[in-house]
Amino acid sequence: MSTSLWFWIAFHVGVFIALAVDLFQFKRRDRELSMRAAAHRTAIWVVVSLVFNVLVLRIKGVDSAVDFFTGYLIEYSLSVDNIFVFVLIFAYFKVPAISQHRVLVWGIVGALVMRGIMIFLGVTLVERFHFIIYIFGLFLLVTAVRMGFGKPETDLGQSKLLRLCRKLLPVTPEYRDGHFTARVDGRLLLTPLALVLLVIDVMDLVFALDSIPAVFAITTDRFIVYTSNICAILGLRSLYFLLANAMTRFVYLRHGLAVILGFVGVKMLLSRYLPIPNYLSLLVIVLVLAVTISLSVFATGNPSRRSLRN
Repeated sequence: MSTSLWFWIAFHVGVFIALAVDLFQFKRRDRELSMRAAAHRTAIWVVVSLVFNVLVLRIKGVDSAVDFFTGYLIEYSLSVDNIFVFVLIFAYFKVPAISQHRVLVWGIVGALVMRGIMIFLGVTLVERFHFIIYIFGLFLLVTAVRMGFGKPETDLGQSKLLRLCRKLLPVTPEYRDGHFTARVDGRLLLTPLALVLLVIDVMDLVFALDSIPAVFAITTDRFIVYTSNICAILGLRSLYFLLANAMTRFVYLRHGLAVILGFVGVKMLLSRYLPIPNYLSLLVIVLVLAVTISLSVFATGNPSRRSLRN
């Protein structure tokens, strides 16, 4: 068995062990995640991802390690914007805090499958039809403009997906603890928590349409694209509980993410004529995130500055 195959197997074994341990520990806690615990878990997931990056460095070399870290940073930064949507979803469905972690864990399991399929198909298409890179680049530029100048969707009640789900799926009127299904009068019904999980998975699929093409600008190595995506997603649960109540402070983050997507789109469009080195892409991404986060923290640091900004 080749080293590459062993690397794939070891990665997935590690992911599923981590998910199982995390879900088991949270079930034993039987209470929502505190800010302190969320901060600790967020730090642990970041450290685990960096350790894995060191393994990539040892096994696949410096270039692959830089590609992994750049892809990880792109996906992780875009995940912060996704958290805003998750906050809206949980608020709209009135999901109990104790059940939110369970939804996010199983949502990641679904993301493993969906993103794996998308990445393998995407890499295959790019390798066979190089012009698709330019289509991805244009798509990212359009997304960047919409993110930078548009407003995030806040009315989930108008979602066609939700209206369709409610019409087609048998759902209980209330939550049943942390269960996704319940048997009522001999019928097996979904609970609202299952509907939330479905919406979370669909939204993750939509998010992947932005993040995965963005990583293709860095590399088309299936292993690097896939593992950088999954490592970033694994840390999304704890990051959600850490940032969910502080999202209003990141007032300029969407603009920073728009700049990153726009830069990556330009990188794709110029890939054949003026290739931008990946280490330079990494520096640009780090700089944009540092500036936008610093400006956001400064602008919302105290009431007087908030009033001046408004």
